[in-house]
Amino acid sequence: MRAGLTEAVESSAGLEELYQKIVKAKERVTPYIHETPIDYSKTFSDSTESQLYLKLENLQKTGSFKVRGAFNKLLSISESLRSRGVIAVSAGNHAQGVAFAARALGVHSTIIMPETAPVSKYLATKGYGAEVLLYGKYIHESMKKAQEILNKTGAILVHPYDDPDIVAGQGTLGLELVETRPDVVVVPIGGGGLISGIAAALKARNSGVKIIGVQSSASPSMKVSKDLGTLMEVEPSFSIADGILVKSPSQFTFSIIRDLVDDVVLVDDEEIAEAMFLLLERNKTLAEGAGAAPLAALLTGKVKAKGRRVVAVISGGNVDLTLLGNVVEKVLHRIRRVVRVKMHVPDKPGYLNRILSYVAEVRGNVIDVVHDRISAEVRPGFTLIYVTFEVPTSEYVRQLLSKLMAEGIESRILD
Repeated sequence: MRAGLTEAVESSAGLEELYQKIVKAKERVTPYIHETPIDYSKTFSDSTESQLYLKLENLQKTGSFKVRGAFNKLLSISESLRSRGVIAVSAGNHAQGVAFAARALGVHSTIIMPETAPVSKYLATKGYGAEVLLYGKYIHESMKKAQEILNKTGAILVHPYDDPDIVAGQGTLGLELVETRPDVVVVPIGGGGLISGIAAALKARNSGVKIIGVQSSASPSMKVSKDLGTLMEVEPSFSIADGILVKSPSQFTFSIIRDLVDDVVLVDDEEIAEAMFLLLERNKTLAEGAGAAPLAALLTGKVKAKGRRVVAVISGGNVDLTLLGNVVEKVLHRIRRVVRVKMHVPDKPGYLNRILSYVAEVRGNVIDVVHDRISAEVRPGFTLIYVTFEVPTSEYVRQLLSKLMAEGIESRILD
């Protein structure tokens, strides 16, 4: 079946076969999952000069799209096979999807996660009743451990993307986009299961729709493979988009993406972080790094959206809260909404009050104040004052610096 589906995209008859498999998957999984909202965003539409919709799969059960494929896989195999138990390898979202689906269907699940998996995803997976083992730095290393267990137990592997039933399950998301009539759909890519299913679901009925994949620049394996026309391995490096750090897609997903996906673009962590921040602040949407990658590609102009009807698939919202706090803090500093200003002033009574009054005049909310009288750069009779504060916009910071300059106070913003 897999070979047939791999060849499917090369002919209309084959694509129709894959489409029908997705339709069947929708019948199977509908009782177990949410049909997630498709939310029009005026803010992001204005930013990109498009009609931009967000497919909020972060509101799916377990917090990501992965539960679609997990349920379809488990429901497509016999109860006797399920009784052997299932094994999955995942950095988090696939792990949670399989664990959740397995518990719902009364199946024992063992999940192998890389040691670098976010704590929140590890705890959530255990919370869904799975037996969880941490092994390896990246997914391909965890997969070796899973194979050892498979050989010993005869359990069923639920692969995160190299499986027609998984791809068909993920493709049910594409069926939910049909009525939106998009010109462009932007989808994150790790192993390629989600975008393969979405592309097949949409292109089978509208060959003109553009499907654009987005990868982290820290893990560009599908981008490199598509550009070169052959499957390639690229060792991933660290990224806040941990859900799409994949050394290599499978031949199965690559073949579909090669023929049905129009382009693959890359975004870096700074761009992803800003998209996460804007989704949270402007759209009240919590997205993990992988889930924010499509919006990052649109906001940076790497995907051309002007005048088009666009859907960005927000694939998941399972972000570690420590990381989220760091992302928010970093972006606030970068856009000068939180700043640290260094001032060299006479060490005399009243100067600190003057400085803080100037900060208050520009609607600054003080977070921290530090005095330094002893470092080598402090002139005798002077002190360095470091004030960290938040302001509504960066324009207020410029007003403060102008005021300090007019008062003859040396000052500068620290990065």
